[in-house]
Amino acid sequence: MKLQGKTAIITGGGRDIGRACAVRLAQEGANVAINYFASADGAKETVAQVEAAGGKAIAVQGDLCTAEGVDTLVAATVEAFGGIDILVNNSGGLIARKSFREMSMDHWLAVMDLNVTSTVRMTKAVLEHMKSGAIVNLASQAGRDGGGPGASAYAASKGTIMTLTRGLAKELGPDIRVNALCPGMIDTDFHNIFTKPEARSALEGASPLKRQGVPMDVANMVLFLASDESAYVTGVNLDINGGMLFS
Repeated sequence: MKLQGKTAIITGGGRDIGRACAVRLAQEGANVAINYFASADGAKETVAQVEAAGGKAIAVQGDLCTAEGVDTLVAATVEAFGGIDILVNNSGGLIARKSFREMSMDHWLAVMDLNVTSTVRMTKAVLEHMKSGAIVNLASQAGRDGGGPGASAYAASKGTIMTLTRGLAKELGPDIRVNALCPGMIDTDFHNIFTKPEARSALEGASPLKRQGVPMDVANMVLFLASDESAYVTGVNLDINGGMLFS
């Protein structure tokens, strides 16, 4: 197994991409700690799926925009599994589509807090316990192309994650590798809530692969970046979008 004996924290692990990452890493031998904010039932289901895959998992509730939420997650992980080898910064979101003209400063700060500050807090807390290993950040295609309508704040936050990934790769090497994924249209609640069905259908028709991505497509790439198979890869923002954007 590629991650036998390793311990991974996956933020936002109660559904969709986070859940797929938890299950996929557990299939390769990792102990898994997931965080959730409100989706307690979803987190329980993720733990059940990890255990069904033969792995061990814990779920910890908390707001990762706060020091308390981050510290609770990290402490619980270390207590349960003895250390941390992998961090997957998956938590985040759009909050709402708002044009730049109508967007309040409170909205801007909330988006940055959710997507950037939480990642910074988690990374700083984990580094106290991670002597070596891998960090995988979830950025977005929006960080490259500016996002769709009303997503300028979200796109800016994900662009920040991409730049932070490069900077951390330089600072934390050679012992810790830091990479990011830039998903395009993935079939998740994010797009169920924020993207019109006709826009999703149009993308499927235009995509070279003629489909949307699924969470396991992303999870398989997280596994690659978290494992020794990518031992000479760091500072990369890897596209996973079915060919809709070439960088």
